[in-house]
Amino acid sequence: MLRFDFSFMFEPNTKGGINEEEFNSVKQIISKSVDRVVKNRPAFVSVVFDRSHIDSIEDIRQWVLSFDSLVVVGIGGSNLGAVALANALTPLNWNHLSKQERNGYLKIFFLENVDPDQSAAILDEIDPRKTLFNIVSKSGSTAECLAHYQIIRSLLQLRGINTTEHLIFTTDPTKGFLRRVANQEKIRTLDIPENLGGRFSVLSPVGLLPAMACGVDIKALLDGAKDAYLKCADINVEKNPAAMIAACHYLNKKKGRNITVMMPYSNKLYSLADWFRQLWAESLGKKYSLTGEVVNEGLTPVKALGAVDQHSQLQLYNEGPDDKTIIFLEVEKHERDILIPSTHKDDDISYLSGKTLSTLLKSELTGTERALANNGRPSMRVVFPTINAYDMGQFFMYFEFTTALMGNLLNINPYDQPGVELSKKITYSLMGRKNYEETEFAEPSKKVVID
Repeated sequence: MLRFDFSFMFEPNTKGGINEEEFNSVKQIISKSVDRVVKNRPAFVSVVFDRSHIDSIEDIRQWVLSFDSLVVVGIGGSNLGAVALANALTPLNWNHLSKQERNGYLKIFFLENVDPDQSAAILDEIDPRKTLFNIVSKSGSTAECLAHYQIIRSLLQLRGINTTEHLIFTTDPTKGFLRRVANQEKIRTLDIPENLGGRFSVLSPVGLLPAMACGVDIKALLDGAKDAYLKCADINVEKNPAAMIAACHYLNKKKGRNITVMMPYSNKLYSLADWFRQLWAESLGKKYSLTGEVVNEGLTPVKALGAVDQHSQLQLYNEGPDDKTIIFLEVEKHERDILIPSTHKDDDISYLSGKTLSTLLKSELTGTERALANNGRPSMRVVFPTINAYDMGQFFMYFEFTTALMGNLLNINPYDQPGVELSKKITYSLMGRKNYEETEFAEPSKKVVID
């Protein structure tokens, strides 16, 4: 079960942190926000209590596991949660293991960015005859997704492979291009609930199918989310991790701390920071308030990796602008550990001998945390006793609920993303999509280019 340590969010532990009077002043508004989210029961809550989604995946388990590899084709919310699950809950060398070493589960690859070098490298690595391609797009019209889909479909056809038996679509239950093709060609599908936004969809079939394919216990994943929700629904702020995270960020924002740094001290959890970045940025970055005023609201998410980024970003965090709140992710017990042997008696190196890498990593986290506190920079820890499916489910629910609370506190809609649409329309126009030819967009009136 996850633990949350907020000690260094508060004075006197961190000078300039949240004091008791400030915290007490927001308890009531936070409690009301919790109650509001619970009563509205957003789709990211409903989906974890809907047994039909896990049943739909169990129905195709045997077919999915008949393949050697799964390629997930998606981008943004159609991809980031699945990446986080796969990276956290499989060995870091998963795709290099034999099927026997993988206990019959699948290698997993992600086609997301339309970088031709990356896409070609992944397609070179897989055997299409032994691969299932999961095309994930709720709208069924995502340009990057459909580009990769056409490449994959053509590849299958050129090899004489039955496309129907190597494709599955995860998409809207009733509408969109992928749904039409699936209906026409009898391609298997999984449903993304109509009211569920992509960045909140990790605990739907979007994340559950890839997780199951690489051996994750998806029931434990959902059980963790359900149990976390029970704590999220508690209006006692000091017993509710999501409410505490929201309260700390809300109060720190008032102090000018508009940047949230998520810093895992684990390579396996690094992709969680990518998932969080989309959730935080796309949900909270809004031009208009709920009442229509221009507010240009938001908190900027940044990811960092401990201990690597102690050597690249920590100088800025300690002595640069006091505009950041830090969230550390800690793992108490790693799946593996390595003892540092004794090779020299010199004092400059011998102090490491006989210690483990995990001990060094944890000392690095504590050192970073305390140095930040000494410089008046607030931080908190999310502690994973081990990395497992149950705690990953908890993590997703806590931060999705926190995001919903922040939407209430900032008086913006955390579930839409109007600022993304113009970029899509300009792309459609540039690529010659019908009905987008007249899309207006800025062209530089004065060129400033250096060759």
